[in-house]
Amino acid sequence: MDAVRIDKWLWASRFYKTRALAVKACELGRVKLRDLPAKPSRDVKVGDAVTLTNDSGTYVVDVLALSDVRGPAAVAQTLYRETEASTAARKKEEELRKNSPWADVDTAGRPSKRDRRDINRLRGR
Repeated sequence: MDAVRIDKWLWASRFYKTRALAVKACELGRVKLRDLPAKPSRDVKVGDAVTLTNDSGTYVVDVLALSDVRGPAAVAQTLYRETEASTAARKKEEELRKNSPWADVDTAGRPSKRDRRDINRLRGR
C-alpha cells in the first residue's frame, strides 16, 4: 500500500470517531497535508506531515505507517508520531484553559434561580 485517502487514515488513526467527521473536518479546512488544505480524497503517504484540529486541540503529526481499517488504539498510535513542538503547544494551551477564570463556569443549560437573580442585579432590576 503506497497511499491512503486522508479521511480513511484520520479515521483509522483515531483522530476522528467516524469517517464522516473526518470528511467534514477536511471540508472545513481543519486538516492540512504538507501545509496545504486537504480534501478528503487526497492521498497521504509515509513521511507526510499532517496538521489537524479537533476537540482535543491542534496536532502536528508525521505519518509513520498507513492503514485504511480502524483497529485497536494501540495499533492506531503506531501510525503517527506527534512532533515535540505540537505536544508542548497543546500542554501549554491546556494549562491556560485550566487557569482561566471561566474554566469553572458552566454555561450549558438555563440559568438557575440564583443565576437569574445575579443577572437581574447586574442589569439594575
